[in-house]
Amino acid sequence: MSAIEAVFLDLGNVLAFHDDVVLFRRMSEWGGAKPEQIQERMLGLWDPINRGTLAGEDLRHAVCRAAGADVAMAAAPFFEMWNCHFRVHQELLPMVDALLDQVKVLLLSNTNALHWRFVHTLIPQFERFHGFVISSDLLLAKPDPEIFQIALQRAAVHPANAAYFDDVPRFVEAACALGIHGRVFTDAPTFRSQLAELGLEI
Repeated sequence: MSAIEAVFLDLGNVLAFHDDVVLFRRMSEWGGAKPEQIQERMLGLWDPINRGTLAGEDLRHAVCRAAGADVAMAAAPFFEMWNCHFRVHQELLPMVDALLDQVKVLLLSNTNALHWRFVHTLIPQFERFHGFVISSDLLLAKPDPEIFQIALQRAAVHPANAAYFDDVPRFVEAACALGIHGRVFTDAPTFRSQLAELGLEI
């Protein structure tokens, strides 16, 4: 029997792919700046966006300026553009279903309110999740230890009884530093093998 009682899953490039090339191209087509310029300008925005300190109208105006526009796009078309780059990882969803039958499953994600509002509707398995630890709701972001501690509290598990999957190695390292069984996510078959190593057969 596995000692794992809760599994924390990242969102981006785990449950849903986000292709920033697509996003920056769409922003470029609208605002006029080159995609590589937009990428550079966005570097300083991602952390406050993920932490929720840059949100709402301020987020929309900042992103539109990064795209090269002096006037912000209206809210509805901005929402569509801002979320154009997501694609659900369909191969993973049956594995998540199987996992939900065995342990608590929680989302632990660096994301902003607009992305979460969009992606939340795309993955029906979210209805069965045991909790959502969203960075912008907490004004915290991975790799802050506090966000992992909140996830542990919400799952009501000891670190030794929790596993965490993320495509970003430094976030996995932060989880491991707290005693959580962290694994770098690469693809669905590897995910299945990693779960088996932890005693979870799906």
